[in-house]
Amino acid sequence: MAVLLEERQGAVALLRLNRPETLNALDSALVSALGDALERTTADPGVRAIVLTGNGGAFCSGADLKEALRDLDGGLPLAERLAAFQRNVRLIAGAKQPVIAAVDGAAVGFGADLALACDLRLLSERAYFEEKFVGIGLMPDGGGTFHLPRLLGLGRALELLLLGDRLTAGRAVELGLGLRAVPPSELVTQALALAARLAEGPPLALAKIKHATRASLFGTLDEALAREASGQAELLGSADLREGVLAFKEKRKARFSGS
Repeated sequence: MAVLLEERQGAVALLRLNRPETLNALDSALVSALGDALERTTADPGVRAIVLTGNGGAFCSGADLKEALRDLDGGLPLAERLAAFQRNVRLIAGAKQPVIAAVDGAAVGFGADLALACDLRLLSERAYFEEKFVGIGLMPDGGGTFHLPRLLGLGRALELLLLGDRLTAGRAVELGLGLRAVPPSELVTQALALAARLAEGPPLALAKIKHATRASLFGTLDEALAREASGQAELLGSADLREGVLAFKEKRKARFSGS
């Protein structure tokens, strides 16, 4: 059985974690397969949006602890194992395309961090986040300490990270961590519809917006303005701009080419 399922619907790529018997726990095979798929998909100019989800009523329950302990007992260097996990976070954050996490059921530990790395999160009504690392004497290692303070603020982030409490779908939406909570049966359908909407947008502009917004988490206002000016100068010379203006004048839907 493939541990990762890949589908294409037009310009949208759908990646499904597929170890339902473990709530899609991340073993080395799944971590490697996801990294390879993300690398391939994000480099494909025909892909304009990506949806990441899990099979079997769960998003991802985090690292496969049985395998992790076996690897550590066997002398596998921790840095090597962690680098493989973190590769996925870097690929999601660095992708030109918008990446949507469709979170059903558990998003725990590194699974929570994987969802937090995505640009948008659509939740099922039974979804929950749990930064459970502290419960076994560990700390987040997939970007949780980076993303949570920026998404929720320092106080709320420390509450979740220090206590390891569960954050329900409804509360996550209230706090702005998810777009909305939908019935589980509608989750992937609605995520794909959202991705299709993004895929119809101007890919050059979306990539610039994503990069500039993420980069704005560092540095100064002047640096952010400089990034915006540079990106806008490039976009002003694009065919997509001309198509967008023409479509506006002709009162029709724009057909963006990414050029």
